[in-house]
Amino acid sequence: MGSEELAANLFRITQTESKLKRENVHGAAAANTTHYSVGKEIRTAIEKIGGTMPEDLPTPEKNIAQIEKEQIAALKKKRKRLMLDE
Repeated sequence: MGSEELAANLFRITQTESKLKRENVHGAAAANTTHYSVGKEIRTAIEKIGGTMPEDLPTPEKNIAQIEKEQIAALKKKRKRLMLDE
């Protein structure tokens, strides 16, 4: 997920949270409806300004699990090297 998609998601989340509080929405069904309607409005805004829809944004080559696995392996390798140097 790139910065454009992250920003759109954060905007959707903050606007939904604000609307839920402002309109005193209670219950899961009402919250879900509010969340859906805010998301729909944001998607409409992205389309109107000619932005790239989230599903059309490029996907990263590696997923988060792969990156974490690689970083853990690198840390273990580095740790072994440091221990051998002692």
